[in-house]
Amino acid sequence: MLEELKSASARTVGTKQTLKAINAGKVVRVYLAKDVDEYISERIKRECEKNDIPIFYVDSMKELGRVCGIDVGAATAAILREAD
Repeated sequence: MLEELKSASARTVGTKQTLKAINAGKVVRVYLAKDVDEYISERIKRECEKNDIPIFYVDSMKELGRVCGIDVGAATAAILREAD
């Protein structure tokens, strides 16, 4: 499942960008690190539930950041719909 995120041509990394994409209706699936603050976790879960978006859990922010190709941890990431 992480391989799909790694190779996705369109994705977001980070809570702010992910929430923005969810609200714009662009997200196919969300990846959420298990070690994020509960506030962030609950906010992402609530928005995904409202928009019928599946959530996949990653063991740590460090691992999610690495998969996304950044040198810091990432709380969330998302695969976006391909532009038509």
